[in-house]
Amino acid sequence: QVQLVESGGGLVQAGGSLRLSCATSGRDFTLLIMGWFRQGPGMEREFVGKMFRNGVTYYADSVKGRFTISRDNAKNTVYLQMNSLKPEDTAVYYCAAVRSTLGWGPDRASAYDYWGQGTQVTVSS
Repeated sequence: QVQLVESGGGLVQAGGSLRLSCATSGRDFTLLIMGWFRQGPGMEREFVGKMFRNGVTYYADSVKGRFTISRDNAKNTVYLQMNSLKPEDTAVYYCAAVRSTLGWGPDRASAYDYWGQGTQVTVSS
């Protein structure tokens, strides 16, 4: 079993930055593919990006060049650095994890087995 706990959300002005953290517990953190999703009001959960086991990352077009995923294996933690934030980035952000193999490209939420509780990010204009 893997437990995920997000932190770092908050209120920021457009153009600002936030860094979200996702701390994991359980074994074999390095065997996990870590993903980030977000869900705005009245919207479906949307893929943001992911990091494969080898450290390669893939991002949704909407955040490419602005968001960066990193991980610290010593701390069993993955991060989502969000720069140049826009009001349309406002959402609850979730980290997710899966042990099985994922392909290149955006993922459906159903591809992931483990989820955090989410953290609210609000970007004011």
